[in-house]
Amino acid sequence: MHVVTGDSPRPSKTKRRGRHPHKALAPAIIRTAGPGRYADGNGLYLYVQPTGTRSWIQRLVIRGRRCELGLGAVALVSLAEAREQALANRKLARSGGDPLADKRRLQGMPTFADAAARVVAQNRDGWRSPDHARVWLRSLERYAFPRIGARPVSEVTSGDILQVLTPIWHRKAETARRVRQRIRAVLEWAVAMELRVDNPCDRIGPVLGPQQDIVQHMRALPHRDVAAAIATVRDSGAMPVVKLAFEFLVLTAARSGEVRLATWSEIDTEDHVWTVPATRMKAKREHRVPLCGRAVEILDAARSLGDAGPLVFPSRGGKPFAKTTLPTLLQQLRVAAVAHGFRSSFRDWAAEETDHPREVVEAALAHVVRNRVEAAYARSDLFARRRRLMDDWGAYLGEERGQVIPMRR
Repeated sequence: MHVVTGDSPRPSKTKRRGRHPHKALAPAIIRTAGPGRYADGNGLYLYVQPTGTRSWIQRLVIRGRRCELGLGAVALVSLAEAREQALANRKLARSGGDPLADKRRLQGMPTFADAAARVVAQNRDGWRSPDHARVWLRSLERYAFPRIGARPVSEVTSGDILQVLTPIWHRKAETARRVRQRIRAVLEWAVAMELRVDNPCDRIGPVLGPQQDIVQHMRALPHRDVAAAIATVRDSGAMPVVKLAFEFLVLTAARSGEVRLATWSEIDTEDHVWTVPATRMKAKREHRVPLCGRAVEILDAARSLGDAGPLVFPSRGGKPFAKTTLPTLLQQLRVAAVAHGFRSSFRDWAAEETDHPREVVEAALAHVVRNRVEAAYARSDLFARRRRLMDDWGAYLGEERGQVIPMRR
């Protein structure tokens, strides 16, 4: 190896004493120098191989170790760019950093899309629904990946995120909020993995501005019309198991997924209790549901359908019926509500027509107590009082004779 100091184009075998070179190389030297190493300053050298290949290297002492970094070929990296990188590397090394480690890290840096896939894989088992991972990724594939999917996760900037979100921030407000939340989760993973030091999602709020979208509540019927909706479904041409599942959902004020996946092992036929496991509950807590007389009759009818599988309301082949089955049925029957909206109907009935305490109604809906102090003392599930509440709800539906409100078009 040869080293040239100062402005001399000839390699020297001895190390120069005294003042170190500073911007010693000139374009003519870079073009014409023969094989060897030619010093420029800040540890930067032009390295000319016997084959004539020319590249930049830098010698540094990094945390007490002598290291050598390649900065790229002369044909790709100009002298000015090599000097700028060499100065930055030297400053980082003097402050205790490791430019070599940073370079190795960047070479293995995942793209934003790769990082998103890792976040999904890490969180999949903790999500309530197996479909959530697919929905989570699909939103990023549609809105974020075209702009930042192929970019190293360390190089995603607030400007990139603004270009993703700005077109949909007001036009598709709810979607935009979810995309922002998911982008933030990916970048937060990158921060935790020490692939970057900040999360640019934290800086874009003032630029995006407030959203003026109107909150769209799930469609729900007035409680006086719920019984008529049950009658409409009961008289329809839907599969018997679907009709039974719908009425059971209304009577228990349960969520659709809780009913669709209900198994016979969860039903206590002697005490008339349905125990929904924590894995299927939104709050991740086991929930006991007292069954009124009509709900028990529905279970008897479901058992008489002849399917010996584990599901209470199985579709063909013993599998759960599709998530879209009830929404599609209600739409076809022009019932102006979604399945989840019957929980709201139940809530309104309890508040307007009964004296049942609010905490009993909230417990029946399996709502989480938000106040931490209140939650610390709310250890009881108020089961006995909830049984009276659900019996009253069943009796009310059996007595009411309302009209189905047509769905607006």
